[in-house]
Amino acid sequence: MPFWYDGKNKPLARNMRTKATRQENHLWYDFLKNYPIQFRRQVMIDHFIADFYCHKAKLIIEVDGSQHETDEGVRKDELRTEILEGYGLKVIRVSNKSVDREFDMVCKYIDQIVQDRMGGA
Repeated sequence: MPFWYDGKNKPLARNMRTKATRQENHLWYDFLKNYPIQFRRQVMIDHFIADFYCHKAKLIIEVDGSQHETDEGVRKDELRTEILEGYGLKVIRVSNKSVDREFDMVCKYIDQIVQDRMGGA
């Protein structure tokens, strides 16, 4: 099913790819870029921009900084997740701290979710 997206976000998505956080770059260049199942960065879905998206697994990965830990950040994330899951997608969130401190565990977690979503493919 094709996703609706807000074309006004295209320049923002492009900018976000070039100015990714250190943790997003680490996850991309050291794991997702060469993952056997294709992921894309900064993908527009609805009026959101997903950090990483895998079409085959219908999976969104969000790498969250401390702003997501506030009450307002949590509420926004819950609404965003609800909307995105309405498209049949799974949204997982990993913190910047986890990428920094537990990178191997984050990668194993992502791999397990992808395998589960694809029926153990």
